[in-house]
Amino acid sequence: MNNLEELFPARVLEEELSRRYARVRARTVQLAAPLSEEDCCVQSMPDASPVKWHLAHTTWFFETFVLKHYQQNFKPFHDAFGVMFNSYYNGIGGQHPRPQRGMLTRPRLAEIHAYRRDVDQRMQELLQVRGDDAELRTLVVLGINHEQQHQELILTDVKHLLSLNPLLPSYYAVQSRHSTAIDAIKWIDFDEGMVEIGYGGNGFCFDNETPRYRQYLQPYGLASRLVTNGEYMEFVEERGYKNPEYWLSEGWDWLQAHRLSAPLYWRKNGDDWQEFTIGGLVRLDPGLPVVHVAFFEADAYARWRHARLPTEAEWERAAITCKLQGNFGDDNIFHPLSASGRGLLQMFGDAWEWTQSSYSPYPGFRPVAGALGEYNGKFMVNQYVLRGGSCITPRDHIRSTYRNYFPAHARWQFSGIRLARDVV
Repeated sequence: MNNLEELFPARVLEEELSRRYARVRARTVQLAAPLSEEDCCVQSMPDASPVKWHLAHTTWFFETFVLKHYQQNFKPFHDAFGVMFNSYYNGIGGQHPRPQRGMLTRPRLAEIHAYRRDVDQRMQELLQVRGDDAELRTLVVLGINHEQQHQELILTDVKHLLSLNPLLPSYYAVQSRHSTAIDAIKWIDFDEGMVEIGYGGNGFCFDNETPRYRQYLQPYGLASRLVTNGEYMEFVEERGYKNPEYWLSEGWDWLQAHRLSAPLYWRKNGDDWQEFTIGGLVRLDPGLPVVHVAFFEADAYARWRHARLPTEAEWERAAITCKLQGNFGDDNIFHPLSASGRGLLQMFGDAWEWTQSSYSPYPGFRPVAGALGEYNGKFMVNQYVLRGGSCITPRDHIRSTYRNYFPAHARWQFSGIRLARDVV
């Protein structure tokens, strides 16, 4: 087992840690602000969580992993919260059943906000007194990045919840997102060779991005941009969802069991297609990237196009040549935009990109000791890696080595498709 500072090095911040803590915590509250108390309590499916739970769980994280160990005369805000808002940390203790989080009508939302204010005050007092403690700073930076992950989940979970409402309400009035004219996909080829994969800097990373290792890649090409709604529509209209030739066996069974015929949030209205967005129901824009597709769908589309999905090593090797810029959650658009420019586009932001790589440990991976070792390592089974961030990812949260992961059937996340090909 590694110690904490080896796997979660404290980041040298441009702003004081206390200021970054306050900024990220305030952003979470801001994301919940457009919602009613009823919106914040409901759980739309077992994979999603109520916004109220997200607000409480991220607070529980700081109370449990920081205040409990560093604050003198520590007392929990509420004795029951330790179980109610524990997600999956078995080393900490019991958890409320995940599918029943929507049953937690009490405590009320106002009490959760009071919980946040109490923990925030105690955290700021602690940072003023012991802010030069390296291990404490490391834990706080980890908690900040953990909270940013839940900021994404708040938006994906709210979108799924509102999509089930017959009123088809909008989360809030988003900015215009109509597509512009885009060029056809071009192929950007990469030579064979040995590359280094994994995080190698001095800043923060999650443990699943380590250790850095060498891997040999055959020649390959990546599509210059993400697949668009219009391009994916061709697959739909040519009966791609009806032809088992393109689907993995498990994917075909999943397709039949759920009677799927298009990506999540697509709706047929006469001869037109519409798409439910965070801004409500709109006409499907063919020039915008397709999102909310499962790995099974991304893989089937790639086969139909006589292509494939990239490996995560291929994606990372290409990403290090790109600037870390794009359409992120900070822009408050909350929907992908059309590609514009030359070379490799949309590598960061807009949509998480499925890879064909199973989520597994890098050679030599060792989880951090203790309960925090449960953060990533125990999920390294039956999931696939996604790269690049999305239109709801905080800009300062993403990097080229970041490994997101979901099971092959998951599609309520902002997941999209970048094609890859072998080069002979």
